Amino acid sequence: MSVIYLDNNATTEVAKEVLEAMLPYFRDLYGNPSSMHTFGGQVAQKIREAREQVAALIGALPEEIIFTSCGTESDNAAIRSALATRPDKKHIITSRVEHPAIRALCANLGTHGYKITELPVDKNGILDLENLEKSMTPDTAIVSLMWGNNETGVIFPVEEAAAMVHKRGILFHTDAVQTTGKIPINMKKNAIDMLSISGHKLHAPKGIGILYIRRGTKFSPFLIGGHQERERRGGTENTPSIIGLGKACELAAKNMEKENTYVKGLRDKLEKQILTKIPQSRVNGDTTNRLPNTTNISFEYVEGEAILLLMNEHGICASSGSACTSGSLQPSHVLRAMGVPFTMAHGSIRFSLSIYNTEKEIDFVIDKMPAIIERLRGMSPYWNSSQPACTNQ
Repeated sequence: MSVIYLDNNATTEVAKEVLEAMLPYFRDLYGNPSSMHTFGGQVAQKIREAREQVAALIGALPEEIIFTSCGTESDNAAIRSALATRPDKKHIITSRVEHPAIRALCANLGTHGYKITELPVDKNGILDLENLEKSMTPDTAIVSLMWGNNETGVIFPVEEAAAMVHKRGILFHTDAVQTTGKIPINMKKNAIDMLSISGHKLHAPKGIGILYIRRGTKFSPFLIGGHQERERRGGTENTPSIIGLGKACELAAKNMEKENTYVKGLRDKLEKQILTKIPQSRVNGDTTNRLPNTTNISFEYVEGEAILLLMNEHGICASSGSACTSGSLQPSHVLRAMGVPFTMAHGSIRFSLSIYNTEKEIDFVIDKMPAIIERLRGMSPYWNSSQPACTNQ
């Protein structure tokens, strides 16, 4: 049975070109880039090239790029640095729909004397910047808001938010893990101080990430050790993955138009046909201002986990929420924050596409989904097929 992979917000396949770029650095070119000899020096040169490739994708300077192990490390490093460089400030502002890498960290900091403000979103997952303006105080050290939501794809106005925050002399960080490579980012044209990226969300391997730090921003290292990354992140460089991430960023720049035409078209077809063929289904989140590859659809009176199990029988891979929280039986914190009704939130499925998906695959999913939902609703004591159909919002 072939696999139809529609869970790209959880992770992506490593691009063929990325793997080919990485392979020599596992065996033939294994030198330590910090070594003085030529054998290691040639590796250091490839890391410099990768740094330039990453910087080019987001309109940054190469020296503003730090290689980390993942998006979670980047998020942690950004917030902990803001607190370390501003020790007199004890207030953090974020939102109720952030990734666990931010929410769990803030919850932990809340037990250590820090005040955490989580900004609400409306029923479409949209953030009201007036709430941000009212929440900032002289004690605020940092504001951290994700750029594109990992569950709904809703895009926050982070560039506008960063400008607002800067007027108050406060640092601004954004988790751009889902956004990078899908929509244009130009750090030369915004006021964002720090930005997080994860390689495995844009066809690079797992275990490699980026923290962008705007030149001139004070930074306290999260990992202290050697002199690597200009003494901003200790530890011998993960050379193959860094080179792979550089290649992935180069490919992402070339494929961004395809993301916003071809991938968006497949997503829209899948979404429209599911809503047409399956009653009592709806899209969660703003359907206009969102990432081109993501749709989150709820099916009333069925469980998301049961839907995924039946989809899996057909080789269809999707998610009932963030991969970092899918082990929980509780409805998604993102959908709860949006006020999605309980009977809908429990039956939500996130479909996230990539440039490697085909129209034939989408047609197959469209063909199988109605029978899956009908089968599950037939076993539900709460389902009444005569109920009026749901709207998209």
